[in-house]
Parts: sequence; structure tokens; C-alpha cells
Amino acid sequence: MRKAQKEQAENFIANIVCAHKCIFMTKNRQHTEFILEVLEDCQSGAMILGKMIEESEGERFPTIALLEKYCELIYTVYENLLNEHQGQIIHGCMNAVNSELYIILGQIESSVRNEIKVKKEAVFLPYKASMWDSLESVWMALDQNENYDAYVVPVPYYDKNPDGSFREFHYEISGYPENVPVVDYRSYDIEKRRPDEVYIHSPYDEFNYVTSVEPFYYSKNLKKYTDKLVYIPYFILEEPDPEDTAVLEAMEHFVTVPAVIHADQVIVQSEAMRDAYVKIMTKYMEGKGMTQEYWEQKILGTGSPKFDGLASLRQKDLKIPEQWKRVVCKPDGTFKKIVLYNTTVTGLLEHSDRYIAKMRDVFRIFEKNKENVALLWRPHPLIQATISSMRPQLWGEFLKVKNEYLEAGWGIYDDSAELSRAIGVSDAYYGDGSSVVQLCQRVKVPVMIQNCKIISRSGAE
Repeated sequence: MRKAQKEQAENFIANIVCAHKCIFMTKNRQHTEFILEVLEDCQSGAMILGKMIEESEGERFPTIALLEKYCELIYTVYENLLNEHQGQIIHGCMNAVNSELYIILGQIESSVRNEIKVKKEAVFLPYKASMWDSLESVWMALDQNENYDAYVVPVPYYDKNPDGSFREFHYEISGYPENVPVVDYRSYDIEKRRPDEVYIHSPYDEFNYVTSVEPFYYSKNLKKYTDKLVYIPYFILEEPDPEDTAVLEAMEHFVTVPAVIHADQVIVQSEAMRDAYVKIMTKYMEGKGMTQEYWEQKILGTGSPKFDGLASLRQKDLKIPEQWKRVVCKPDGTFKKIVLYNTTVTGLLEHSDRYIAKMRDVFRIFEKNKENVALLWRPHPLIQATISSMRPQLWGEFLKVKNEYLEAGWGIYDDSAELSRAIGVSDAYYGDGSSVVQLCQRVKVPVMIQNCKIISRSGAE
């Protein structure tokens, strides 16, 4: 039960005790109608309290039986009062109120105080299933903590037009791992529930040029409904040198974002990254009352959940989809070498048509060697939203290449939420520089960065 609910339950009981004291002090027959009204209120209050406890703790919780017994006693007293002969003073009923009812009220009060455990409520608000790994290990820790109720509530988002207006609506409630019970955002009223902690991985609020979560879920609004808003970046950056001014300047657009400003706590991938965030934000917010000490307390360098996901995944047997097995298994049942091919938004925007030519060349070479090597292609999750908005013609070419790859069927296409699985099964990484590189290096998967300027002669267009 939430702390506020338990306090409400204790207040209910205190009010009922006060009502009984008031009843016992009222012994004249002229006040019988008043006493009956108070008893009705006491019973209604007990029923409301019982429903609240049942919803929180279950129908078999001990307090429920005590409240049922209390309501039965109230009913008995109420009936006795109605049946008393007019003019008689109702000492018998009042004695019942003073004795048996007070005993059961004491038991209820003790049960609520000692047997109902206070839990915190934490809600996780991912917007893209493919980015869930940036929150997953924190959710798992709280979900297994008996002092927490943890909920995963995917939130809707929009693609944006070049002018900043909203275009296509998306709601990704599927695509999460089987062990993650997701809740529809329409059935979780964050304003009423006021969770103790809220976790987000979307940092930009209205300042993302490509996508936007539903504006209600901007960090500046969420902080109104929780005591602790926590931001965890969905990306991993190359480890910085906090003493290198040029490095800090290059990082600024990742750091000086609304979520870092509005959150009560920010969790980043390492202590070096924390130091970089602290220096950048101290400078950025200079003169606004946010000192270096403020940022040092707010930003933690305890590590990215993405790292946790990789560590746990490589310690257990990987569940490879049957469709993947048809690509990676040799006739003798052994696996081919698997290469993770990562294509990014930045690479496609920077190189445009040449990037498309490079992809075709990469696919041609891997198809030629498909008997011994399997390609696992995983494009950046925002590639469609970005390119279709900023370069519609280029998106058409990219989509053509994608469809040809899918129809050929010799490689794997992975747009799932399970990046850790893709890294876990791969023997090597090939593709653009990105946060995926940092993850691969973390688990010692060899990395080769593609050069879009180099296209083999047979692949040149």
C-alpha cells in the first residue's frame, strides 16, 4: 500500500473512534436519530476502508475480516436501537458500542498499523520498445523489491514534420520482452496515482526535431506528479575526458536537454561521464542558482542499464528465434559466424545516395559469403521517422533496399526491442560509429567501422 493510502486508512479509523466516543456521550432518546446517522456513517467508512485495503492487499488480508466483523456489530447495534421502546434510555446499546466495538476497532487499528506494509510506486515510461534496454535492469531491480510496486507504461509518440508539427501517431505497447508486463497508458492515471518515482529515457521534450512523445509526458510536466523524476539516457556515448574542453563542447547537445534540467536524478554510464555532465551543466546553468554541488548531487555515474542487460544476457543461454536459426545454422547444425551490421541515421543523412550504394555493396558481399557468415542487420530505431521527415526521397531508396534484403531471405533483419540479444549472438560488429560500438566493446565483440567512401568495384553504381 502506498504511504498516502496507509495514512488515509489510519485517519479513517481515528475518525470512526471519535464517532463512537460521540455516540457514547449521547444517551438521551431524543438523540436516537442522530446516533443512527452516525452509525450509518461509521459503517460506510468501514466499507470504503475495506475496499481500499482489498484493492491494495487482496481480499484475504486479515484486516478485511476484522472490518466485516465490525460492520456486523454496527448492524446489530443499529437494529437494536430501532427496536427500542420509545422513551427508554438505550444503555444496553451504548454499552455494546463501548465494549465489543471498541475491542474490534483496536484490532483493526493494530492490523493496519503493523500488518500493512508501505510500498513505493515506480512507473517506467518508455516510448520506443527498442529503447527499453536503457531502463530494463532498473525496472527488474524494483520489480523484485518487496518495498516497491513497479509498472511499465509505454507512452505514445509522434513523428514530426520539418515545420515541427505532429505527423504520424505511434503507440508501441508490443515488442517488449515476455517477462515485462506492460500497462496501457490510458488505464494508468499518473495525475491521480502520483507515483513516488517516474523513470524516463526521452530527454528532449518539444525540442526533438524528429519525434515527440505525447506532450503530457514531457519531463517539465511529469515532475508535477511525482516526488522523484529520474532520467536515464537511451544512448551510450564514447567515454569522455572531462578535462578536454573540445570533448565537452561536442557533448553539449546531448547533455543540455530538458530532462537533465527537470529531473530530480540523472543516471549516466560512468563516473567520467558524470564528471563531464557536471561540468557542462554547471557552465550552462551559470547564474541560475544551480551550483556545481547541485549537479554533483543530482547526477550519478552508476552505469547504464544497457551494460547490465548485456552482462546478464551473456551469462545465460540465448533464445534465438527460429527464423534466425534458418539463416545462421549450417547443414551440420553448427552456427555460422554472425556479424552485426548497424546502420545509423547520421550516416545516412551525411552520405545520402552513396550510403545507399554502400549498403548494397555490403549486402552483395555478405550474400556471396552466406554459407559461412550470417549478417544480422539492425538499423537505428529512429531511422524511418528521421529520414522520411527530412529526406523523403532518400527514405524511398532506403526502403527499396530494405525490401530487397527481406525478400531475399539470406540475412537477418532485427528491429526488435532486444538489442542485447543481437549483440549477444554476434561474433563481430560492422557498421557506423554509434553507441552500439561502446556496448560491443564492453563485452569484447570485435568492431570494424564501415567507410562509406569505399565501395568495391563490382558494387559501384
